[in-house]
Amino acid sequence: MSEVLAIDLALQGGGSHGAFTWGVLDALLEDGSLRFSGISGTSAGALNAAVLATGLARGGNEGARQALRAFWHDVSRAGHCFGALQPPALPGWTQPSGTPLWGWTPADWFQSWARSFSPYQLNPFGLNPLRDLVARHVDVAALRSAPPALFVIATSVTTGQPRVFSGEGLTIDALMASTCLPHLFRAVEIDGEPYWDGGYAGNPALWPLIYETPEADLLLVKINPLKRPATPRTALAIADRVSEIGFNTALAGEMRAIAFVQKLLAEERIERGRYKDLRLHMIADEGELAALEAATKLDTRPSFLERLFGLGRAAAQRWLSEHRTDVGVRATLDIAATFLAPR
Repeated sequence: MSEVLAIDLALQGGGSHGAFTWGVLDALLEDGSLRFSGISGTSAGALNAAVLATGLARGGNEGARQALRAFWHDVSRAGHCFGALQPPALPGWTQPSGTPLWGWTPADWFQSWARSFSPYQLNPFGLNPLRDLVARHVDVAALRSAPPALFVIATSVTTGQPRVFSGEGLTIDALMASTCLPHLFRAVEIDGEPYWDGGYAGNPALWPLIYETPEADLLLVKINPLKRPATPRTALAIADRVSEIGFNTALAGEMRAIAFVQKLLAEERIERGRYKDLRLHMIADEGELAALEAATKLDTRPSFLERLFGLGRAAAQRWLSEHRTDVGVRATLDIAATFLAPR
């Protein structure tokens, strides 16, 4: 086997689409030629990171693969884990032709009704089935013992600013804060401060990896499409696309800043060595994931999660085949073409 090289991971959130990241991680762990120095994760990305760290601590790469599979199988059994206010089967809500009544699907009707109420009204006791599931699969002590160093992102409700949980700050509450969608769950309070989903402030945040780890290679696992081919026309599709755009905005801003620093370094306008010259990489499947409706981020059927797992494995295997030898040598992500150019 070739030399094992260190790399940082940045894992996006995106509900059940996080099963794509599961597939990516499974392929990277199976390959075994990379070790993870630091991991920044948001929402489902934070959960993947936490389960990965738990598995690595207990049984190395193979232990991590088993831990991730057990977690996602549990997700599929538990159902409504990612705030999935999925609609019940409602026969008769479509016209005989099969076209949804007035262009709305049952999911549109159900979520439109649900979003008319606050989670403080619908869920006064703050119940969250995801908490118990996560507690079954995450060893908090393992999260705090680097490597890998974990950075979990949540958004402060009062300031709108991101908070990075790491070290002793890594708790089940921190993971719940990172996954807390405000229209579905009550804010998670930590040290008297309420928090919502980290995607609003960083999906994922790259700066903790830039400042807190020595590695120059950073691999982004992207599951939120930057572009969708069609204009959303239903209430649910519009709301989901607005949320998706918002969740991509912080990442795009960080990418612009990184591109600017790289330009200054290339032109020798700033001192090399004072600023990290990142070698960025990315694993994604824009075509397959963009073809999925945003509402499928609530789909936890076993067949769907396994499909996403397969897509993630295939994408990671392609990247390993094409770019593994570039790690430690050169970047393989063209920031300008992916994040800055008109799309």
